[in-house]
Amino acid sequence: MEQEFPVVLERSPARADALTLEAWQQGGKWFRYDGHAIFSRMEGQGEDLVLVHGYPTASWDWSRLWPLLVPHHRVLTLDLLGFGFSDKPPHHKYCIEDQADLMQGWLEGLGVRQAHLLVHDYGCSVAQELLAREQEGLLPFRIASVCFLNGALFPEVHRPLLIQKLLVGPMGGLVSRGLSRRTFDSQFRRLFGGRHWPSQAELDDFWQLLTYNNGRGILHRLIRFMEERRCHRNRWVSALLKADQPIKVIYGRSDPISGVAMCRRFQELDASVDSLALRRVGHYPHYEAPVEVFEAYQAFRQQRD
Repeated sequence: MEQEFPVVLERSPARADALTLEAWQQGGKWFRYDGHAIFSRMEGQGEDLVLVHGYPTASWDWSRLWPLLVPHHRVLTLDLLGFGFSDKPPHHKYCIEDQADLMQGWLEGLGVRQAHLLVHDYGCSVAQELLAREQEGLLPFRIASVCFLNGALFPEVHRPLLIQKLLVGPMGGLVSRGLSRRTFDSQFRRLFGGRHWPSQAELDDFWQLLTYNNGRGILHRLIRFMEERRCHRNRWVSALLKADQPIKVIYGRSDPISGVAMCRRFQELDASVDSLALRRVGHYPHYEAPVEVFEAYQAFRQQRD
């Protein structure tokens, strides 16, 4: 059953005071995974809530939502391999299964026995792989619930931007290395829905994270997940539809690549799916409308507890 938030809401007592990128980095820790340095953050107390970011950004995407979540949960996140402040090996064969291995190993090492997942974009595919593993009895911890934010859960309705099509094509390496700041700003702004347009300073931060450790040179390698979604569609969609955990979809209606069509497809396959549409919000609901996402997520959790 789909709900929809109006554009104007009553004033909420919650605030979304975003952390600066410098503060975000200073509050994190690095650990080693397969010889690579991985950036992570952990804060708060309570049940474990794991946040998994999207492509081509990083865990800092959660910075506007983070201060709202940490009073209620022990919140854990990291920059996946090849993203943000984590290492970006230039010749690595990046894939969703490897990123799921990273998440699984990290949470197991922390002694996590049960985790709730809040995931976005690329992170949605990681969560689908983890769900499949749990159903196969291969996870050392239990997934208690999953909340999806604007991800291509069904590749048949995914609508990539032109720059994404170029990156995944035969000239992807040249496009990746030649990506200009002007092109990035233009394409990235297209993902937002009008509720919160990124300022020039925010675009500077997103660009810094993307180019950190020569990240611009591997974008074409990271984006191979688009093909993985097609190759593993049956496995990942089956895991989603078979899941016995509570599932919620919160999405921006103005997302040009994985918004309304994605949720409609989910409803075609499972009419009982719990979804919430955010008007004038695009591909990054947790960054564009953090208070609304927080309130919707907390309501979801309270209904299930």
